Amino acid sequence: MTVNEFYLGYFGLEQRPFTLLPDPEFLYWSEQHRKGYAVLEYGIMSRAPITVLTGEIGAGKTTLLQKLLAQVEPGVTIGLVSNAQGNRGEILQWVLNALNVEYDQQASYVENFQTLQDFLVDEYAQGRRVILVFDEAQNVSVEGLEELRLLTNINSNKDELIQLVLVGQPELRDLIRNPRMNQLAQRVAASFHLNRMDREGTGAYIHHRMKTAGGSGQEFSAEAIDLVYEATGGVPRLINQLCDFGLLYSWTDDVREVQKESIQAVLDDGTFFWTEDRREETRTNV
Repeated sequence: MTVNEFYLGYFGLEQRPFTLLPDPEFLYWSEQHRKGYAVLEYGIMSRAPITVLTGEIGAGKTTLLQKLLAQVEPGVTIGLVSNAQGNRGEILQWVLNALNVEYDQQASYVENFQTLQDFLVDEYAQGRRVILVFDEAQNVSVEGLEELRLLTNINSNKDELIQLVLVGQPELRDLIRNPRMNQLAQRVAASFHLNRMDREGTGAYIHHRMKTAGGSGQEFSAEAIDLVYEATGGVPRLINQLCDFGLLYSWTDDVREVQKESIQAVLDDGTFFWTEDRREETRTNV
């Protein structure tokens, strides 16, 4: 028996509704996500030097990003960097690798910077825009962010040769607001922060994912959704974890509707690996 066979047939589902992998097919367009996507799209279309999207862990940032990148028009070169770390010089190498630009690892910083600049000028001459996306950008040091800012100085007098999209956790906002980062902050032309969903949004999110997976959307009782919201603080990734086990527990108990008791059992058994302290932190942090 595979993982997918456990409760799918029991609930009449075609696929698992609550996986942890970002999947644009399951994207729930809450008001927050609509606004976040609109800001991302605006940043790209308006040729903003730097666009910033932040949100808590599991808020749906990467899913929005993947949705956007899948719809970018032809004639755009995209470089995606995930979990980059490092200081001056190392960030430049991440950028060159993301854009598939060959360079000499033994070359000096100036030489590698010139290699990147030549590539950007050539792309511009061919009528192509270059967008560089940094996911989990909160891991980049202050020095690394400053190095990225310098890339936006490469221009053709009237047009930016490279656009930056920085996506990360709330700490990224704090980094950019650092007084040392004033020059970077001034280059941010579009930004948005994804907040947690409220109780109503949590219920609509669960309904949407169940419907998308082939269900009716009514598999969770209102009381079960209340407890899911209380335990997760409205964070999508945590909702996915808890609801997935809620379906599993209901299947093993031969219960056709996920009840509050099943969700409580998941919490009591420690199957949902999220401590009380972390749940409190999720509820209180913005």
